[in-house]
Amino acid sequence: MGVIFTLSAQVVVAVEQIEDLQVLEKKVQQVAKDRMSLTVALVAEDASSSGSGVITTETGLILTAAHVVQGSETMEVVFPDGKTLKGKVLGANYGKDLAMVQIEQQGKWPHAPRGKSKPLEVGDWVVALGHAAGFDPARTPPVRLGRVVSKGPGIFFTSECTLIGGDSGGPLFDLEGNIVGINSNIGQALRVNNHAGVDGFIDDWDKMLAGEQWGKLVLDPMLNEDMPVLGIALDGTRRGLVVGAVSNGSKATQAGIMPGDLLVGIEGEKLRNLDDLRNELLRRQVGDKVKITIVRDGESMEKEVELVRRGDTEQ
Repeated sequence: MGVIFTLSAQVVVAVEQIEDLQVLEKKVQQVAKDRMSLTVALVAEDASSSGSGVITTETGLILTAAHVVQGSETMEVVFPDGKTLKGKVLGANYGKDLAMVQIEQQGKWPHAPRGKSKPLEVGDWVVALGHAAGFDPARTPPVRLGRVVSKGPGIFFTSECTLIGGDSGGPLFDLEGNIVGINSNIGQALRVNNHAGVDGFIDDWDKMLAGEQWGKLVLDPMLNEDMPVLGIALDGTRRGLVVGAVSNGSKATQAGIMPGDLLVGIEGEKLRNLDDLRNELLRRQVGDKVKITIVRDGESMEKEVELVRRGDTEQ
């Protein structure tokens, strides 16, 4: 049985013959050729921080990660050929880990179009670029190919593109060369890494251009304000996933979840510990309705709970 991959034009190809792999190879080579020169290194003037970014407008607007520019008003913009210009830090949404930098020198800059991150599906192929380990004049930004591993929370998603320090803020492209994400942070495994979806810029575009900065940077996805949660508190003094508290009027209360209930499953998957619950929630979105299996007084029962945004729940 062949491996299936999806091109951005929604054409599904089965990788069963060498010709199929050649199609994928050509796509990746074209993305690298067209987008390499647009992937820049960003270095704070005091060298306290560095990362990567990508030029997305003819006027020289760079998209990057908020934590790359944190605390800086200007950044050195270093192109793959070593050319260095000054960039002004504009706005940033730290909750989404997204920011903008404007090249100060006027000109008509080559740039990459922005695609859409919401339509991405698990298994879609993506190409990561970035100045891994910092700018190196002896080589161009390494090209990494991988697939989307999971979606959420909020605008965030993970891929199996291998990232290391210096890749933060660099672009993630679809196979047509559209920007679909910004490298956010390295996951627990080098081959499962976090990206901020490019759709996160849509609502905040004008505010960022105006230089506004807001939000709180939280690299643990479970603590992100946009994380989908059940809206309950677990009892940390007892073994297992025992409900400790449920807010009055919450979605969980409406679903009939009560303190003392033991969570044992979600959508048919067993919940053995907090990591299992975390992984199941990371694959879902706020507003999704999930079937929760609980045990109450020795009796197993199912409840349907609508997931809510962590930032909208009580502490």
